[in-house]
Amino acid sequence: MKPFSILAIAAATLFMSGCDSSSSTPRVAPPPEFSSLQVLHASPDAPAVNVLVDGTEQVSGADYKAASGLIALESGTYSIQVDGILPSGSAAVIGPVDLTFDPDTLYTIAAVNNVASIEPVVISQPIEPVSAGSARLFVLHATAGPGGSLPVDVYVTAPGADLTATAPTGTFDFKETLGPLEVAAADYQVRVTLAGDPMAVAYDSGTITLNDGDDLRLAAVPNTSGGPAAVTLVAVGSGGASDILDVQTPTALRVGHLSPDTGQVDVLVDGAEYLADVPYPAVTGFDPLPAATYNVAVTAANNPGVVPIGPVDLTLSAGTWYSVLAVNFFNDIEALILDDDPRPVATNAKVRIVHAAPSEAAASVDIYVTAVGADINNETPTLTDIPFLANTGYLALDEGDYDVTVTVAGTKTAAIGPATISIANGGVYTAIARDPEPGSMEFGLIVLADTLND
Repeated sequence: MKPFSILAIAAATLFMSGCDSSSSTPRVAPPPEFSSLQVLHASPDAPAVNVLVDGTEQVSGADYKAASGLIALESGTYSIQVDGILPSGSAAVIGPVDLTFDPDTLYTIAAVNNVASIEPVVISQPIEPVSAGSARLFVLHATAGPGGSLPVDVYVTAPGADLTATAPTGTFDFKETLGPLEVAAADYQVRVTLAGDPMAVAYDSGTITLNDGDDLRLAAVPNTSGGPAAVTLVAVGSGGASDILDVQTPTALRVGHLSPDTGQVDVLVDGAEYLADVPYPAVTGFDPLPAATYNVAVTAANNPGVVPIGPVDLTLSAGTWYSVLAVNFFNDIEALILDDDPRPVATNAKVRIVHAAPSEAAASVDIYVTAVGADINNETPTLTDIPFLANTGYLALDEGDYDVTVTVAGTKTAAIGPATISIANGGVYTAIARDPEPGSMEFGLIVLADTLND
C-alpha cells in the first residue's frame, strides 16, 4: 500500500498545484470616476436652448437665466452641443466641441454674449464640502461691454458698508471669474461697480442671506427686466438657478378696458386716480412701478360710487410685468391678470394671442396663424380649443406678415379675421381677440407691443 500512497499523494499535489496556477485572484476593475456638469443660459437675446452630450439631449428648453441641475458623467471626453430652438426647428449655436471632464470636478458651461456672438465659457471647481459655518461663492462675469471688455469691481460686504472706504472683493472682466471663495454664513450686500469707481454702481443686491453650506455659482448677466441696473445676478445651485434682482428693479403694469357693454371707466390705485375716462377697447402701454402691493379699483368714469371691479389688493413683483384687463360683459365683469414676458429674442418674434371676446365665451375657439391670403379651409389650426379668457402663451414665429383668424372650435367659419399682423424678429407682441366696438358688428384683434414706455 505504501507505493500507492506515495503515488496518490504525488498526484494530489500535482492536481492542487495545477489548481493554484489556474485560479489566481481575478483583477477587480476600479470603480468609475465621475464629474458633474451644469449648464447656464446667459445669452440675453438668444432663444431657449437644448443641450446635447454625445448626441443625447440632457437639457431641454432652457430659457434665459435658467440652469440645469447637476448632471453626473463618468469622467472623460464628451462632445457638447447647444442647439437654439427656432420656429422651424433647432440649430447648433455652440459646438459640437469636445471637452474633457476630470474626476471629482464640477464644470459649469455658460452660454454668454448676444446670440450673434454667442460662445461658451467653461469654469471648473473641485467637488469638495463647504467648510462648516461657511458659504462658497464662485462668480462669473457674463456681461459683455462695448467691444466685449467691461472691467468691474465686485464688493461682497456687510449690508450698508461704505464702498468708498472698502476695498473690492475682486476685479474682473468679461468671461473672467472670482473665487471660489468661502465667507462666513451671514447677511451680505453684493454690489458691482465700474472698475475703479465705487460710486458707479451697476448692480446692488440689497441684503441677501448666505446660509451655512450654500455652494453657489453667481453669474452677472445682462438685465432684461427694466430699471437702472446694467446687470442682474443669477445664483446657480445644485438644483438650478434663481434671480437675485437689483434692489431698484421695478415691476410694470399695463391696463386694458375690454368689457364691451361697459362705459368709460376710471382706474384707482391706492385710492388715487391712475387712469381717467378709459374707453372700450383701450389698452395702455406698460408703465414701470415700484414693486409693491397696490389696492386697485375700477369705477364708472366720474362716478366712484359705481365700482364694477374691486377694490382688490394686487401684489406686483419686481422683475415681473403684468397686464390687467377688465373683461366680459358688465354683469360678469372681472379682471384678467396676465404675466408678460417682454424679453426680445433676436432669432424670431414672440406672439401671444388672448381670447377676450365674450360673445364667443360659450365656445372654445381655434386659431389660425397663416400666410397672408391663405384659405383656412386648406389649413390646420395653429392652436385648437382655446377657451374664453385663455391665452396661447408666447409663440415663436419668423418675422413677416401673417393672417390671424379665429373660428369657433371645430369649424372653418371665421368669427374674427383674417386680421393681418406684421411682426419682426426681436419683437414681442400680444394680440387680443375682442368683441365689436359700439355701433359696429365687426370683431377685432388688438395688437400690442410688449415693451416699456419711454
